[in-house]
Amino acid sequence: MQTVRETVVREGKAVILFPNANEVFYNPVQEFNRDLTCAVVTEFAREVLAQRGVRIVVPGETDRVVVRLADERNGGEGEGEGEERREEFRTAPVGKRCEEGLRVLEGLAASGLRSVRFSLEVPGLKSVTANDCSAKAAALIARNAAHNNVTHLLEASQRDASMLMYEARGKKECYDVIDLDPYGSPAPFLDAAVQAVSEGGLLCITCTDMAVMAGNSGETCYSKYGSVSIKSKYCHEMALRIILHSLDQRANVYQRYIEPLLSVSVDFYIRVFVRVRTGQAKVKNSASKQAVVYNCVGCGAFHLQRMGKRISQGKHMKYSAATGPPVGLNCEHCGQRYQLGGPLWAEPIHDTEFVQKVLAAVSGNPSRFGTSKRIEGVLSMVTEELQDVPLYYVLDQLSSTVHCNTPSMLQFRSALLHAGYRVSFSHACKNAVKTDAPAGVLWDVMRCWEKSNPVKRERLSETSPALRILSTEPTLQASFDVRDDANPQSRKRHLTRFQENPQANWGDKITVKPVSSGGVSSELEDRRKQFQGKRKTQITDSAQLKNFPCKKFRKGCCTYGEKCFYPSPSCSDQSESPVRLNEHWTCFTFHLGVYV
Repeated sequence: MQTVRETVVREGKAVILFPNANEVFYNPVQEFNRDLTCAVVTEFAREVLAQRGVRIVVPGETDRVVVRLADERNGGEGEGEGEERREEFRTAPVGKRCEEGLRVLEGLAASGLRSVRFSLEVPGLKSVTANDCSAKAAALIARNAAHNNVTHLLEASQRDASMLMYEARGKKECYDVIDLDPYGSPAPFLDAAVQAVSEGGLLCITCTDMAVMAGNSGETCYSKYGSVSIKSKYCHEMALRIILHSLDQRANVYQRYIEPLLSVSVDFYIRVFVRVRTGQAKVKNSASKQAVVYNCVGCGAFHLQRMGKRISQGKHMKYSAATGPPVGLNCEHCGQRYQLGGPLWAEPIHDTEFVQKVLAAVSGNPSRFGTSKRIEGVLSMVTEELQDVPLYYVLDQLSSTVHCNTPSMLQFRSALLHAGYRVSFSHACKNAVKTDAPAGVLWDVMRCWEKSNPVKRERLSETSPALRILSTEPTLQASFDVRDDANPQSRKRHLTRFQENPQANWGDKITVKPVSSGGVSSELEDRRKQFQGKRKTQITDSAQLKNFPCKKFRKGCCTYGEKCFYPSPSCSDQSESPVRLNEHWTCFTFHLGVYV
């Protein structure tokens, strides 16, 4: 009988046994996802259990003392009385069953790693159900629960995730926390999830089908989430708002609504944490929380149109259809047409107060998680974002549209601040500009920048957005003097905000079954070459580039002479190392698909 070889995987406090055959899916690059989830669920448990008279105890964390408002007003008098009040709160340590604690469900558990980590790292839990439809996965979950000595908390389940949640719709059987991290889209499970979570409970949802949500297949996105995605620079934040729209819409069917606590776009996936509440009156507000987006295909300017309208009339609220559209047939800035996307969630996607609590807990106890530095960086950016401004522009795109060089991020942000507008970064994109300034102001800033960094208008096509934008005189005289408040704290402190890929072929794996030798399947590499190498006629031999003289050579006005990397056919052969950073190299390598 052949012995099954196993691999030991260590993450956080968990030690997971894994068969080398890899018949159960495990993705090591999502450690950040699991660390962040443990941090969020811990803070959620702290809030919920405090109302039930239970205080959670987190290892390595400075003890948080609950002080009543009357004690603060009395200046801390009566220490003995304060100690008695603290004793009124029962404590819930990590790894112990708490009868007043949270009931947690991981619907798609695979190896059970996340559930084991909940049991070992999150205090205040009553039970954890780790479910998977695979018999091999369920058996592995049970083994890992026993291996980590958490069988008193963790129960393995082999059920269809949707059916398990549908059966838990009764008030006594609802789960306080439901975590769904599927391989792909969570769409088939959302309807059951919004019903099975308790009143004020927490839903943790991961989407890894970013190609669909980022605009590559808008019709597929609509079939899954009820929203049309479009290709745009703000596609990652739009993906977050699409899944929030889908969750709220499905909850509304059952007179429920969502309150986003934290929504992040990181690596190759998005992750949202929302509370679900019940209330018919509140559900009426949902239409005004959704919007469609008009996106210009020429310059990238966008406008949002709310789906509904609400007006406060004393103690009552009047609801009506929204008026619009907010744009004409063609873009007022470049004259191009608009694309229509959405609907999407147009309200804030984070609860800043809650995020600050999570951030304070992680930064105050950095040894708790392996990715604490990255969590601190991402959450710091989240707290700095403009919460009432949906979507963002990208500075590189603005410069590319008018064909001029790019101002520094601090210069551009300072120009908007000097003009009286607010501006922030976005955690979803490195060069994002999130601002309440209208698109016209952004183009005025770029027009002012172009005056000191002129573009040769004769090279611009008569139908190009650049010529249309630059032909209009700016009404705003922008100042590019750098302001101190243009540089946020997360940037000044050099926090880990955007991480480089840690390894080759990194991301959500296409196949999870390795070859018999134990290596990674060649199918992944083959498909990567097939779909990522989209330029079919790449030029790899630099000698071939001599057939493509630059534009200045054609006009006879190139100043580089023999140093130009793209000499005309009349120039002598070059054997010396080329000048790689001149404007001709940059231009031609972009169009020819050759990268240095």
